[in-house]
Amino acid sequence: MTHSAARAGRREWTAFTVLLLPLLLVSMDVSVLYFAVPALTRELDPSATQQLWIFDSYAFALAGLLLTMGSLGDRIGRRRLLLAGAAAFGTASVAAAYAGSAEMLIAARILLGVGGATLMPSTLALVRDLFRDEAQRSKAVALWSGAMAGGIALGSVLSGLLLEHFWWGSVFLVNVPAMALLLILAPLLVPESRDPSPGRFDLLSVPLSMAAVLPVVYGLKESAARGPQPLPLTAVVVGLGFTWLFVRRQRTRSGAMIDRGLFRDRRFGAGVTLNTVAAFAMMGSAYFSTQYLQSVLGMGSLEAALWSLAPSLAVGAAAPAAAALGGRFGRGPVVAAGFVIAAAGFALLGRVGTDSLALLLTGATVLACGIVTVMSLVSDLALGAAPVAKAGSAAALLETGQEFGGALGMALLGSLGTAVYRADLAGTDPAARETLGAAAAAAARTGGPAGEALLESARTAFVHGMGYAALGGTAVLLAAAVPAALLLRGHRDRTPCPTPGASPDRTDPRAAAPGTP
Repeated sequence: MTHSAARAGRREWTAFTVLLLPLLLVSMDVSVLYFAVPALTRELDPSATQQLWIFDSYAFALAGLLLTMGSLGDRIGRRRLLLAGAAAFGTASVAAAYAGSAEMLIAARILLGVGGATLMPSTLALVRDLFRDEAQRSKAVALWSGAMAGGIALGSVLSGLLLEHFWWGSVFLVNVPAMALLLILAPLLVPESRDPSPGRFDLLSVPLSMAAVLPVVYGLKESAARGPQPLPLTAVVVGLGFTWLFVRRQRTRSGAMIDRGLFRDRRFGAGVTLNTVAAFAMMGSAYFSTQYLQSVLGMGSLEAALWSLAPSLAVGAAAPAAAALGGRFGRGPVVAAGFVIAAAGFALLGRVGTDSLALLLTGATVLACGIVTVMSLVSDLALGAAPVAKAGSAAALLETGQEFGGALGMALLGSLGTAVYRADLAGTDPAARETLGAAAAAAARTGGPAGEALLESARTAFVHGMGYAALGGTAVLLAAAVPAALLLRGHRDRTPCPTPGASPDRTDPRAAAPGTP
């Protein structure tokens, strides 16, 4: 059954532009520390373990709290949670910029992750509320997806440019004016929305959800960095055990954190699953391409970051095009085509040699265009299938799946590439067999023709491993294209029936006339 929906006007699109501010900053903060490490290491003198936590604490806090914050936003109001998150993010940015010790910086990064966990599902849920017309929402979600992908690439470049002129804390202070602007504009332009009948908040599900997400993400990330080892694998098993407990509680408790009704619509489950597969490919390819630019081609960090922007430029055009094609031909064929295009990009990456910058950028661009096509359409599919009252929980599930998919892509494809790399270097310096960076250090210590030969062998082995990982990624994406075409067959733009009692979820009186000031 199709319902007419009021089309958004200038006010809603202006509000959407405001919502892109926190999205860009949260995604940029994933990569903003890439160039700041040498400077903050000199000043704060962190240990090796502390340096790892400076990087990872943000992502762990973000991933662990997404489900909680999405559910909380549905209950207390998504705009209210957005504003609280913006204040926390801005405060944490100042604390990080002026941190006097590694411990203070880690604590500030954790608070940044908490703020990011409130901002990500809130922005996407508010997009669901602002755009009731299906075609307009598809376009908005496509732009949202493109902005998120571009922000990750932009973060490292902005970091490098700031550090050319300012101290390392400047990479955090850049967040403050944008968050201040959000705190001013959001109350004026963004209407509040919430679940009108949320029920009691399930406090026990908060630690359960964190215990389910964090060990798995940690174990997968550690496996990608160091290969399969007992502690990371145990963490994954423990996390899966808590995942079973969490899911069981959601299925048996009334008023659970995650509404069981979300999965009654096949479109929602299909959207979350396919989005997870897309994240698998996106992060799996990034794991190799960033190392290739720096460790194989020998680029400096800023030069590598600038080259990595090239695929993002194409993504900016691919996201709106995907929304238009999905509306014309249906989501199934376009999402399946997106997976095939991304697979072709992976196949090109598998042909890269030790001096193939143009081929690498071409493959990465083709892959990125295919992935953003998939992610924008399936994100909109899942979001549109969810009642507006549950938009925060729906957005949080999408983004949590994305975190899982990214970590799994780095772990599985990274482990495959590492296994080939180590097999090719059998009989060489044991340190050189660990990573390409370790091989470069070993070659520098060796020096002379022997050192040059070791480095060249290591680069060739890395590219060989990257080829096998690309083959694995190609197979996964081609396999995903088939169920995508079948599951999404016949799905064109249509507005879902609202759930009973869920229609009056906008508390802003302006919501009665969505297209008017």
